[in-house]
Amino acid sequence: MYKTTGFISFLLRRITGVALVIYLFLHILVIGSATGGPDSFNATLDFVQQPIFKLAEVGLLAAVVYHAVDGIRLLIVHYFNVPEYNRSLFYAIFVVAVILTIAGGVPILLFMLEGQG
Repeated sequence: MYKTTGFISFLLRRITGVALVIYLFLHILVIGSATGGPDSFNATLDFVQQPIFKLAEVGLLAAVVYHAVDGIRLLIVHYFNVPEYNRSLFYAIFVVAVILTIAGGVPILLFMLEGQG
């Protein structure tokens, strides 16, 4: 049961959902630092420009992309009543999510490396 694509999809969807909620709270904290004045906001922005946060942005991108395309997969399976294609759709959306994450992650990483030099 725990090795089926349905369970893996379920688990990844929950993990990415929790990651997105955590990001939302962190985003609110960063934006909320503007209420402390320009110095506080600039200090917070300087802090989140560290390379570890750029890597976290790639992780965030992966979470958003996977969560979105898996949601589309669920809509297709549910509304078109095609549960027999569930496994192949899972693999297809996983490949699409990886490709989109690479396509979006490479510029982020290049920007990070450019800022280091």
